[in-house]
Amino acid sequence: QVQLLESGGGLVQAGGSLRLSCAASGRTSRSYGWFRQAPGKEREFVAAITWGGANILHAESVKGRFTISRDNAKNTVYLQMNSLKPEDTAVYYCAGSRLGLVNIDRERYDYWGQGTQVTVSS
Repeated sequence: QVQLLESGGGLVQAGGSLRLSCAASGRTSRSYGWFRQAPGKEREFVAAITWGGANILHAESVKGRFTISRDNAKNTVYLQMNSLKPEDTAVYYCAGSRLGLVNIDRERYDYWGQGTQVTVSS
């Protein structure tokens, strides 16, 4: 019943910006997260937010550059990505959790989108 669809990825120059969107359909989750995965590497936590927006968490590697937010009326979660670096290159995934807590552990999430590619060139 729950479906997540990411969009907004692309190819950008280092220092540029992208805004990723995660559209949720069906029953909304109590919290959402963004993860990323580069080839040959484990899926890595990026940011998380409770649906009400009371709790937000960003990974240290993106703190000050990325911002997670949500629009409840549109059932959409966003990831604003500024000052992009080549090491940010990865497939970015949106995830939903039935738990109303922000968490860095991918095992705490129940639903996943298909992913959107972000490539940052030097």
